[in-house]
Amino acid sequence: MAKIAWALLALASGHVLPSLLEAGDAGIRAHVLGGTVAQLPGKSEGSISLTEEDVFLFRTKKTTLRISYQRIHTVEYGQRVSRRYMEAVLISPILVLSKTRKHFVTIGYSDDQGRQQALVFRVSKKDVRPVLAALEARTGRKVEFQDDEARKSGKG
Repeated sequence: MAKIAWALLALASGHVLPSLLEAGDAGIRAHVLGGTVAQLPGKSEGSISLTEEDVFLFRTKKTTLRISYQRIHTVEYGQRVSRRYMEAVLISPILVLSKTRKHFVTIGYSDDQGRQQALVFRVSKKDVRPVLAALEARTGRKVEFQDDEARKSGKG
């Protein structure tokens, strides 16, 4: 009886239920920040699916973009460091030097008409390594790192 009570308490407190919900989610949250694909305007939010064997999928509320892994010729990873001055000053002067790191994955590919296309995705820190590993495995291409800092973060 005590085990059931603890299980219900864990579910109610939000520690177990979010994990169970995430386990059922097949996509990785991402933002398209730009690129050459007209059907995906800049700053589109959606999910990346790397579970398909032959196709990279990016789904938004309005559209689904399918890219054959064979057509992907470039996978690049980089970071941009920006300082959060305004937040830091409001919270604490000690945090003035606080940094946020944003993680960008760029994919270059040829579309169905043979035109070169590119997309820049921003993914969360926890998702960078799985995305890069899956893209390397599915495309057969090595990830190009923008700099040594990105190399350290991307390979861990």
